[in-house]
Amino acid sequence: MENSASASWSIARISIEKPVLTWLIIIFCLLGGLIGFANVGRLEDPSFTIKEAVVFVPYPGATALEVEEEVAEVLETALQQMSELHEIRSESSPGIAEIHVVIDDTFDGPELADIWTRMRARVRDASSSLPPGVGEPVIFDDFGETYGIFYAITADGYSDSQIRDVSRMLRRELLVVDGVARVAIDGEPEERIFVEVPQEELARVGLSYDLLLQAIGSENTVVDGGAVSIDDRHVRIGIPQSLSGVEAIENVLINPGNGREAIRLSEVARVHRAAVERPMNFIYHNNERAFTLGVAGQADANIVDVGHAVEARLDELRADLPVGFELNPVYQQHVVVNRSINDFLINLALSVAIVVIVLMVSMGWRAGLTVGSVLFLTVLGTIFFMNQFGLEMERISLGALIIAMGMLVDNAIVVTEGMLTGVQRGKRRLEAAEEAVKNTQWPLLGATVIGIMAFAGIGLSPDATGEFLFSLFAVIAISLLLSWVLAVTVVPMIGFWLFSAQREQAAAAGAQDQDEASLYRGPLFAVYRPLINLALRARWLVLAGLIAVTIVSYMGFGAVRQSFFPETNTPLFFVNIQFPEGTDILSTDEAAQAIGGFVGAQPETVQFDTFVGAGATRFMLTYNAEQPSPSYAQLIVRTAHINEIPALGERILEHVRTTYPDAEIRIDRIVFGPPAGAKLEARFVGPDTEILRALSDEALARLSAQTDFVDLRTNWRNQVSVLRPVIMEDRTRNAGVTRQSIADMMNFATVGAPIGVFRDGETLIPIIARAPASERTGAGALEDRLVWSPAQNAYVPLNQVVSRFELVPEEALIQRRNRMRTLSVQGNPPAGQTAVEAFGQFSEIVDSVPLPAGYSREWGGEYESSAQANEALGGQLPFTLVVMLTISFVLFAKVRQPLIIWAIVPMAVNGVVIGLLVTGVAFSFTALLGLLSLSGMLIKNAIVLVDEIDQRIARGDDRFAAVRDGAISRLRPVLLAAVTTVLGMAPLIFDAFFQAMAVTIIGGLTFATILTMIAVPVLYALFFGIRADDPAEPRVEAETGPA
Repeated sequence: MENSASASWSIARISIEKPVLTWLIIIFCLLGGLIGFANVGRLEDPSFTIKEAVVFVPYPGATALEVEEEVAEVLETALQQMSELHEIRSESSPGIAEIHVVIDDTFDGPELADIWTRMRARVRDASSSLPPGVGEPVIFDDFGETYGIFYAITADGYSDSQIRDVSRMLRRELLVVDGVARVAIDGEPEERIFVEVPQEELARVGLSYDLLLQAIGSENTVVDGGAVSIDDRHVRIGIPQSLSGVEAIENVLINPGNGREAIRLSEVARVHRAAVERPMNFIYHNNERAFTLGVAGQADANIVDVGHAVEARLDELRADLPVGFELNPVYQQHVVVNRSINDFLINLALSVAIVVIVLMVSMGWRAGLTVGSVLFLTVLGTIFFMNQFGLEMERISLGALIIAMGMLVDNAIVVTEGMLTGVQRGKRRLEAAEEAVKNTQWPLLGATVIGIMAFAGIGLSPDATGEFLFSLFAVIAISLLLSWVLAVTVVPMIGFWLFSAQREQAAAAGAQDQDEASLYRGPLFAVYRPLINLALRARWLVLAGLIAVTIVSYMGFGAVRQSFFPETNTPLFFVNIQFPEGTDILSTDEAAQAIGGFVGAQPETVQFDTFVGAGATRFMLTYNAEQPSPSYAQLIVRTAHINEIPALGERILEHVRTTYPDAEIRIDRIVFGPPAGAKLEARFVGPDTEILRALSDEALARLSAQTDFVDLRTNWRNQVSVLRPVIMEDRTRNAGVTRQSIADMMNFATVGAPIGVFRDGETLIPIIARAPASERTGAGALEDRLVWSPAQNAYVPLNQVVSRFELVPEEALIQRRNRMRTLSVQGNPPAGQTAVEAFGQFSEIVDSVPLPAGYSREWGGEYESSAQANEALGGQLPFTLVVMLTISFVLFAKVRQPLIIWAIVPMAVNGVVIGLLVTGVAFSFTALLGLLSLSGMLIKNAIVLVDEIDQRIARGDDRFAAVRDGAISRLRPVLLAAVTTVLGMAPLIFDAFFQAMAVTIIGGLTFATILTMIAVPVLYALFFGIRADDPAEPRVEAETGPA
């Protein structure tokens, strides 16, 4: 190592004497960065796999309890045998089972296809054990699709068929746009053909439901007519469908049997085509009926390019749309992404400008230009490698570049300052460059790798948070390693060309102008020199003060507000309204429109979209829609500015709670990170539904009485009323009436029974047979109905076989988790309080509810999510910590130097706590990232400073002077790196996502600078027993560590 300065393979010498190689690196970064920037994928959020599949199993007519016991239990038993299973949840409601299968986090995306195939096989095998009447299971496993280009389309005054034709035309046209993967249409008007037959007519002609179904259902099916030979050709015989419209259905001939003449359907029924009275959902844009159009880009496509291509195609199609069709953007991911990237570029330009300006002021314009150029090249080179490794440009990867900015600057500043100081000492520029690189290359590399490893625990975590944040680790690793490469190659060459003036000044100066005091003069050094002298002489007092401040800071950390992921800065929020279970969707729709009218009248509202019966199509990865329910409505409200949301949300809450006291309403904001549900959740687990409801009611009562928590609710909803006929079994046998006959009559007399389909082009329109509106007046009309008796081949009065109707309560939704009935009590903290702060009070109150034997309690919500993330992070931390410690010990090949460096790491929290308490910002996951970045910068500065002191002692300097002068020589680069980083972070304080991280780094780095310049020299003096009156003597243990 001693001869490295003159070695032919010296990095600095090669970069200067063979500038072509260095220029190749510069050109590579410039061109590669520009090409990468043009081609790198752009997303809003990192793509991550939602490792969940949902199995829907219809069981028409079954109660929630029957669905749970006969369907959910059977399939859960089969699915729990999968070794890849992490969790299984089910929701049993009348007529359908919904089973959620969650795969363990250790399995990644490519493995999921095989897992879903095996899951389908298990479901298929278990289906043979299901009872008769259960439908075919339907499995959905693609939850990662995001329809980020999302429009609400209004068409006032147009018929349902016209709207449907336009929606399908739009879908066809957009599917052929380059980069588009899928197009989803929701809220499209649905039509039915209704055959309304009065029961008097049915009884008069003796027409049963089965005959009606057979007569119409067989008329419009696709049938095979065979084939015939004509000359030398083999010609297929095509049987045309007979139902070409409503008139054709009216002319269908029906033979009632029993020797009666065939009749036309129109003789006994009214046939008409109409919209569905109770569709699955209603969608409105600004309270005007609409349907939605969602476009998802291909996985490897640039969403910005896809968005612009879709917009261009829609602009072309607008000319062909009928007048009155309006395309209203609800969410445009490509616009959001483009804005984020532009904001990043502005912040990057500001950061580079700040670095250059600060360095120009403090070190001269040449040094500022050197560091600024290397910083710019580092960012461009990082973008090139992001494109090569398939890393998209999204808010996490862009955040990684901002997080790494301080460490990127630090590498270049250390080498530039070392070279500049060497030139000012009278050394030749080549010699100064070689010495600067030789003295710092290995300490900087070691510190860079340690800084990278600080993020490895998060980026390599196997859970959803680790997958979400992998790009952060990858980009930081790429950028920091590249910054080191450029610092030891490009900086020497640029400095060699730019520092010629300093070399001339040094050559003209005398020896007295090249000593330590002359090189490090000025107001800053004039203040620091006596300060470090004092600190070294009163080292025990300084150490005690540092320890005291650290203890107070750790105690004060308990007063810092805590949160998991921060809320987004998108001026968009959700109003979720849940009416009592069993509410008619028409009533929900009427209320939602009234609420929408109030929202639209508020001055802050820019636009709003209303979804009744179900949430919106997933238009962003972190959007978490509620399960479909006729009693559910959601409003997506957009404001002009994010700070208008709290006041507007409070007014909406107050209005709805006053106007609809039986409705549950909550306001949700978009949150960064994987989608989650309620922030506070307690789960009661046990076998009996009544006891579970009693436990939840008690918990809700105590929470309501003792806290200010909002949105308190359970996930089981309320019981619903069921109208149940009391069948007289003996009379039904005598009358020859079956339960199926009674069910058919009830269905016909209420919602109607499907008896076939009408083929209208590519559309299949169900044909529904039902009683006329005059006979569908309510529950009282059912007692006057006639029911078909297959034995008598005639109708008999219903009151002969049914004594009365009873209204009985019934469970509408039974939730299970890992095969156990689980009822969750959910809520959110009040305004101004985070979930972490509220959880202590929430858990204390819920814990006070006594549990019977056989029942247990679990915690969910944000507590569970953060606990799982911390557990996954904890699993990676030992490995990363061992690597970081190993590097620091290998770097010095000594014990005391690494101990000095690691002794100051816990003190990094001091400035963080002060900064968060002063600003009132919560310590979130992004603040944790800032703390890790801060630790990396602190360790790097400490390594370089300790190595500088080691080198001075090794060459025979007075030990006290070596500690003092070593600290003085590192003051300028440390302060410059801190100031440039702090100023570069300042614009991010106003960004919702980066705010906590910016405050953490700004507050922490301000204190960390003091730690580096005061605590490290003091600890070094203490560890090595150095006093002010010690003589100069070579000491073996202080020899230069890095090889």
